[in-house]
Amino acid sequence: MNKSEAEYILVSAAARQWNISVRSIRHYCAQGRVEGAWIEGRSWKIPLDAQKPERSNRSPVAPSPLLCRLRKERESRVHGGAYHTVQVALTYHSNRIEGSRLTEEQTRSIWETKTIENSPSPINVDDIIIAVNHFRCIDLVIERSHRELSESFILLLHQTLMRGTNRERTPWFVTGGYKRLSNEVGGIETTRPEDVKDAMVALLDDYNSRTVQDLDDLLEFHHRFETIHPFQDGNGRIGRLILFKECLKHHIVPFIITEELKLFYYRGLAKWNTERGYLLDTALSAQDQFRQRLEYFRIPY
Repeated sequence: MNKSEAEYILVSAAARQWNISVRSIRHYCAQGRVEGAWIEGRSWKIPLDAQKPERSNRSPVAPSPLLCRLRKERESRVHGGAYHTVQVALTYHSNRIEGSRLTEEQTRSIWETKTIENSPSPINVDDIIIAVNHFRCIDLVIERSHRELSESFILLLHQTLMRGTNRERTPWFVTGGYKRLSNEVGGIETTRPEDVKDAMVALLDDYNSRTVQDLDDLLEFHHRFETIHPFQDGNGRIGRLILFKECLKHHIVPFIITEELKLFYYRGLAKWNTERGYLLDTALSAQDQFRQRLEYFRIPY
């Protein structure tokens, strides 16, 4: 190297300088997107005058190999493939995070046989209904993943998810509509009901004005969506379905927040404004788990 050691910084210093996570910078370096960066042992050396990598402005046209496989297996009704696995895993973990008492085996049984084996403890009827509805939501995500994210689609997801539940029969609950009563998440106040419509329009306008291919963009949207908390119930499930859809659209390896990652996920959402790395690292860890599924089914990524 022609430059001296003093003319290089480590990944941690670059993370502070560019206000992105250490893991993101390592990812950029490995992709060759940080000009002049080189690795010594296990540490990346980054030139002092290196520029923060720009996000790509080119949006992929052809569907990803994963999306192609999911659509093909869905149409062919393949049993035990990637589509089958995604339906069970995403439905089980997303519902479990929200307090569902269904086990993964019970969720699998609902998907495969439309039945539930004898349970040692009572099962909430809404847990079963929402599981069935969530399967349909995933189908909607796969069907429409290529489309621009819209308010009407988000409302359709909520209507599909909550249809037939006990909540639907309460006078203050709106299935497929925004909340009527104020709510909070994790002790934090959310957007007032009368302001939700404008907040959602502004969020979608901002999001869709950019060509989104970066995981950071998706997580920023997710945080803002959960902060608005537009629905009386179902916000977490809808938010994670949107994440999965946008990953499919933009050729980003999807991820499923498992029950084991739940606390890290909540911490990431709570600390997003001060330390984005928490949520990003959680998503990257979940991506690593999902890559194992892709490798098993021999789906390139």
